[in-house]
Order: sequence, then structure tokens, then C-alpha cells
Amino acid sequence: MVSPKIEKALNKQIEVEAKSSQFYLAMASWADTQGFHGVSQFLYRHSDEERQHMLKLIHYVNERGGKAEIPALPKGPAKFESIQIIFKELFEHEQRVTQEINTVVDACLKEKDYTTHNFMQWYVSEQIEEEALARTILDKLALIGNDKGGLYLFDRDLASLTPDHS
Repeated sequence: MVSPKIEKALNKQIEVEAKSSQFYLAMASWADTQGFHGVSQFLYRHSDEERQHMLKLIHYVNERGGKAEIPALPKGPAKFESIQIIFKELFEHEQRVTQEINTVVDACLKEKDYTTHNFMQWYVSEQIEEEALARTILDKLALIGNDKGGLYLFDRDLASLTPDHS
């Protein structure tokens, strides 16, 4: 049985994951309309992955005797300045998600809920991968700079980069 405090923390994390999915979906849609089809495919897949993270939490809360709450979501941004800004925002967002996950893990330790602590370790590992991927993409974009040919190749290559840790 999950305690009310842990249930509340997990429901907050459900909302974080749902907002992440929505945020990446907004990025994907913008990239799609700007001709960045590789970037949009990558971000659509990333949005789906975040939704799967949310569902995993929902199932866990319900299976442990709690009640998962499905959050209402705000409308995502409609415009972004550039592909570089999108991935900068993605990286910063993932850093915030890591902080939120650490808050849940900390609550688990304080409540001595070792079962949920163990469950959350998957998310801890996932965030290491998420941040590393975002950092790698930012590094590639920094190398490209304003080179349109490089950006074209980046877009093409990103289409084949599949998140493999969902």
C-alpha cells in the first residue's frame, strides 16, 4: 500500500511526465511546420516516450492501492525561435524533471517506502540517459553553428535517432 504522502508525490510526477509529453509534442509540431522533419520525428517519439513514463507511474500507483490522478494540461507553446533553442529548452526541462524525480526518491527514503524507492530507480537511470542525449545533441548543434548544410544533415540524422530507453 502506498502512503498518502508518496501517492501525492507520484501523482505530481505523473503531471510532470504528462507536461513533458505535451511540451515535446508542441516542439515536434513546430519543427514539422518549419521543414525539420527529422527533428519533428525525433520529438514526436520523445513525446510518446514521456507519455509511456506517465502511464508506468499511473499503473504503479493504482497497483499499489492508490489512486492515480490524470492531470489537466496547459496548452503548449506554439512557436520556438530555432532548433538550437528547442534543444536548449529540452535540456533545461530534463534537468528540472531530474530534480522532480529526486524529490520523489527523497520522499520515499524519508517514508521508508523502499518498494517505491526501488521502482523510482528506473526513472533515475532514465534521467541520466535523457540528460546525456540532450547534452550530446546540444554539442552537435554547437559544432554546426549557423551552417545550413550542417543543420540539414543534423535534421536527417536525427530522424534515425530513436529513444531506446522507454
